[in-house]
Amino acid sequence: MNDLLLIALYAFLGAAGAGLLGALALRALRHRSVAVSLTVVAAVAVTAMLAGTLAVAWAMFLSAHDLTVVTTVVAMAAAVSLATALLLGRWVVARSNALALAARSFGNDGSFAAPDGDATAELAALGRELALTSAKLTESREREQALDASRRELVAWISHDLRTPLAGLRAMSEALEDGMAQDPERYFRQIRTEVDRLNSMVGDLFELSRIHAGTLSLAPTRMSVYDLVGDALAGADPLARELGVRLVGDRVEPVPVEVDGKEMTRVLGNLLINAIRRTPADGTVAVAARRQEDTVVVSVTDGCGGIPEEDLPRVFDTGWRGNHARTPPAGAGLGLAIVRGIVEAHAGGAGVLNVDGGCRFEVTLPAARS
Repeated sequence: MNDLLLIALYAFLGAAGAGLLGALALRALRHRSVAVSLTVVAAVAVTAMLAGTLAVAWAMFLSAHDLTVVTTVVAMAAAVSLATALLLGRWVVARSNALALAARSFGNDGSFAAPDGDATAELAALGRELALTSAKLTESREREQALDASRRELVAWISHDLRTPLAGLRAMSEALEDGMAQDPERYFRQIRTEVDRLNSMVGDLFELSRIHAGTLSLAPTRMSVYDLVGDALAGADPLARELGVRLVGDRVEPVPVEVDGKEMTRVLGNLLINAIRRTPADGTVAVAARRQEDTVVVSVTDGCGGIPEEDLPRVFDTGWRGNHARTPPAGAGLGLAIVRGIVEAHAGGAGVLNVDGGCRFEVTLPAARS
């Protein structure tokens, strides 16, 4: 038993020495190819066996013949191990290079496709992660391009919408100044109307800038959706009477919510004004509110005839105004973008869907805790 322990000790010391040298070699070559590291690992395994054998032979536990046999066997094993390590290393390096080449496409067209062929589990997992990242980057890039296009359209529309009333104001002021206006009072009323329109447009731009900058401050209070909808209906009733549109709000449940009353009144007001202006005379705009699990859904249904399916995802984009037939005069396309911004600031969501004869805008808000 003592001889066996001594043999194990000598073998361990010899193998440990080879392992230490191998660790030092791996540290020195840590920046080289993985093929080199695999070769070093294979060499360490064989060298450790040979060193242990030589240590035991040096202690004269093996005969010269046995030492020759063991050394020959270890040498053959070393040759096979090193050849296998080199082949494996070259295969891994080739797969790694193919993956790196595919990853360069991020800097070109922004897409990524994992190279064909077998790969180790780690390289396959890395390829899947790169593919997911590529999909996210593509989605983000498309969203950014859509926002840039929306901003450019917004600047063009705002420029047009500002130029028209400003030109009218200048013409009326010059007519008043030259004494050419036959009915000055009518000019004064028209100037006041145009100034109010410009002031409303500037207010929308300021509100939208606060939403995009994340500086929209809210003062939430507990109130009933019934009261909130009632205030919005009262504010929109004069416009509905002027355009001959009937307002209906008899399907509103008195569900409590915690919202900023001023901002949410603006949300419902924007939705109602859009619905009234896009609904033909003698049409109906219906407002409803219901509790749905832990949320409250407020909907505004109009008779606009519906929105093209391809335009539904863009309805709440900044500057979107639809086709000319459904666009109110001098609209800057900011109302629905403001609606979405305010609702999302309340941890809610806004959506739209087509219904029979029109469309329904839905605002989802968290219900107040009991």
